[in-house]
Amino acid sequence: MSILPVPPRRTGDGQLGDAELESTAVAEPGAVTVIIPTFNEAGNVRELLRQLTESVPSRLPCEILFVDDSTDGTPAAIAEAAQDCPFPVAVIHRDEPVGGLGGAVVEGLRTAGSEWIVVMDADLQHPPSLVTELVAAGERTTADLVVASRYVDGGSRAGLAGGYRVAVSRAATWLTKGLFPRRLRGISDPMSGFFAIRRGAVMADADGLRPLGYKILLELAVRCRPQQVAEVPFVFRDRFAGESKSTAREGGRFLRHLVELRTASAPARMMAFGLIGLTGFVPNLLALYGLTGAGMHYLPAEIVANQFGVAWNFLLIELLLFRHRREHRHWADRVGRFALLANADLLLRIPLIALFVGELGMEVLPATALAMLATFVLRFAGTETLVYLPKGRWRRRSADATRPARPARSARRERSGRP
Repeated sequence: MSILPVPPRRTGDGQLGDAELESTAVAEPGAVTVIIPTFNEAGNVRELLRQLTESVPSRLPCEILFVDDSTDGTPAAIAEAAQDCPFPVAVIHRDEPVGGLGGAVVEGLRTAGSEWIVVMDADLQHPPSLVTELVAAGERTTADLVVASRYVDGGSRAGLAGGYRVAVSRAATWLTKGLFPRRLRGISDPMSGFFAIRRGAVMADADGLRPLGYKILLELAVRCRPQQVAEVPFVFRDRFAGESKSTAREGGRFLRHLVELRTASAPARMMAFGLIGLTGFVPNLLALYGLTGAGMHYLPAEIVANQFGVAWNFLLIELLLFRHRREHRHWADRVGRFALLANADLLLRIPLIALFVGELGMEVLPATALAMLATFVLRFAGTETLVYLPKGRWRRRSADATRPARPARSARRERSGRP
């Protein structure tokens, strides 16, 4: 990953003028950093910077930060177009697009130095003329988050191409608001990628952000929990150039992201763990039916069939529940540990039933139910701690300590020749 400072405009004699020197200074509180994630948007950046230049008053301290995952000539296009922009422009080029568009925005959030941060797309479907209005609405209402919404009076989703995309967008909105009714209260358009947020509302939780795909607003609203939210209407416009990045794969990442957000707490993870476990009965029973039908005795058939359920549960848990905790153990190690815990459940349940019945005098049915509950809780706890050991805070601090510093403001100081 590298920060590429874009040279400011120069005067006729080739030297930086007073206005240009002033524009490269570190942004003061109340200023705005516009974060624009890009992936192969070379055809859009010149028009985008032109419209930003026309829309944002030159007296407003503003910096523009592109976070680029492109494989085309987008960084070069930005450098060329930035020569005509009165605001300082920088590019963070990521060699590995971790987290997709959402990960790019988080990288920009960690680099931005202004009080207000505006996030927008590069394809001009988000009108640059609303940048100052978003910040002004936040100052006026003292909100921490201001969302540009297509679903309030004056807004429109006209730029969505075709009825299919409209239906998908609406379904995703209903789904997210249904899953997070309290966290998304006051946000009519949680799928919006155009918003302004106070830096103080996000930086305290920046290390806990784990975006997956392009719905970064949902990540920020759920994990950072801004205290007050405001909205302004906007008309979603047609793409200026290039092709849409919305694909079926991105849709799958969005659904996985929803699951991860919904299971962020231990009780929610335990509930999801139990639901996944219930689905394991289907492959278990199908395998048992097939094995006994082939002539195998029901006892060894049950043992073998149980492994089909274990494998099914492991795959779902890997993909949906503990995706961010897989890197510290080899996959074979995780499989072995998970299978051991799942099968130990059977061995532990019978002694527990005998204990509850013989020593505590319980009836067989409630003793069996209590034993199943006890072994389920133990299996969940064992899976979390022995298979998917959570990363400790000290590990994150160690990673942060070894990560090379990338402050945008120091890059701009070098660019302007200031100490």
